[in-house]
Amino acid sequence: MYLLSVGLFASSSSGLSALGVGLNALIIQLITFVLAYLVLRKWAFGPIVKILQQRRQVIEDGVKLGDKMRSDEKELEEKIEKTLGETRIKADKIIADAEATAKQMVRDAEGEAKSRADIVIKEAEEKTKQDMARAKSKLEGEIVSLIAQATSAVLDEKVDAKKDAGLIERAIAGRREF
Repeated sequence: MYLLSVGLFASSSSGLSALGVGLNALIIQLITFVLAYLVLRKWAFGPIVKILQQRRQVIEDGVKLGDKMRSDEKELEEKIEKTLGETRIKADKIIADAEATAKQMVRDAEGEAKSRADIVIKEAEEKTKQDMARAKSKLEGEIVSLIAQATSAVLDEKVDAKKDAGLIERAIAGRREF
């Protein structure tokens, strides 16, 4: 029926023949178009559509990968911030421990220095006492000698050792009372 209406349309002078298109040419062109469409559909459209679908899939995968990378980047940034925070806390603790250790070491060193200073002072006091005792003993010896010389000069005679010792003892005893 379609062909019949096309034939009627083509046979009229105001139809397709007025444009210079004949019915036979139109049918041949229509058959050629349908054959070209079927050939292209079988051998060209399939691979083209397949390539387009693959490209669309690649693009979608790229978008998904980009989204995943953004979320991974956020997670990584959060991990980095968390790790940095923990590291700062650990560093602060290490610094605080080092300061406490240094203060304790200073206190220990001060205590040890004070102990050594006390020992040195005690040793110096002992040495001073010993030196004073030696000097006093030497001085007493010299005083005894001077008294003996003075006594012999005053008396103009040499007193025997017994008298000399007694006089010296009394002189020294008298000297100690002052």
